Amino acid sequence: MINQIHIIGSVGSGKTTLARELSAILNLPHLELDNVSWERRTSGDRRRTDEECAALLHTLVQSDKWIIEGVHTKEWVDTSFRNADLIIFLDTPNHVRKFRIMRRYLLQKLKIESSNYKPTKEILFNMFKWNEHFEDVAKPEFFKKYASLQDKILIVKNKRPVDEYMQSLSAK
Repeated sequence: MINQIHIIGSVGSGKTTLARELSAILNLPHLELDNVSWERRTSGDRRRTDEECAALLHTLVQSDKWIIEGVHTKEWVDTSFRNADLIIFLDTPNHVRKFRIMRRYLLQKLKIESSNYKPTKEILFNMFKWNEHFEDVAKPEFFKKYASLQDKILIVKNKRPVDEYMQSLSAK
């Protein structure tokens, strides 16, 4: 049985949407790594140190059931990848991610979609930069660093492989 899932992908790849869907289907709690990286406060968010992130994430992955999602690839996330039963790597096409980044920005500016940050042009441009960095640097580093975990990595370019994987689990 799959009880611990880590979803990774670039900005706009569909991590949060997939995590919410799987959370509802599998009845697993869902956690965004941004909420590990940032301490949410009414007076303004505070970025946690890598040591604080590692300690918090270590505590969270000790539970029997979870879905963790995020773009983070720093050392403190290692414990989540290693403890996961399944790692879903969202490799959504770049043009789709760029469209989703723009759509998210517009929906947030129109206050149709909420966010943990103020949707500014600076954030928008940063998202495009983060997307390119993920594609050019973080993605190849991930596959190199976690080559030993390849038997539990599911690479997903669209939703069909996830649906097929879920059907295969229910057939067992």
